[in-house]
Amino acid sequence: VQLQARGGLVQPGGYLRLSCAVPGSLAGINAVGWHRQTPGKQRELVARITSGGSSNYADSVQGRFTISRDSAKNTVYLEMNGLKPEDTAAYYCNVEGVIRKEGTVVAEFDYWGQGTQVTVSS
Repeated sequence: VQLQARGGLVQPGGYLRLSCAVPGSLAGINAVGWHRQTPGKQRELVARITSGGSSNYADSVQGRFTISRDSAKNTVYLEMNGLKPEDTAAYYCNVEGVIRKEGTVVAEFDYWGQGTQVTVSS
């Protein structure tokens, strides 16, 4: 499974949208999340959206970032407004879910994208 995302360079206060293309053939998805990591720090959850459409955010991005999905395109987006230098990090998307056999959960999966760099700098 390959998850793709595209980041970039943006000035403080600017806007950037990350996209994560999820294979349309992947069934049993429970949630898609965006995480970020800077050197020497643990990876942290930025935003997450469930298959039911519920979303949650890290306190540091609440009100500035929005996670959404386009089911027709099998894509999850992370819109980032009011970007700050402290938002600079490698951003990763991940897909959580379960594999069912005859209605019974037989395994769980947690796939990660390769990461994309977001740099907020003037």
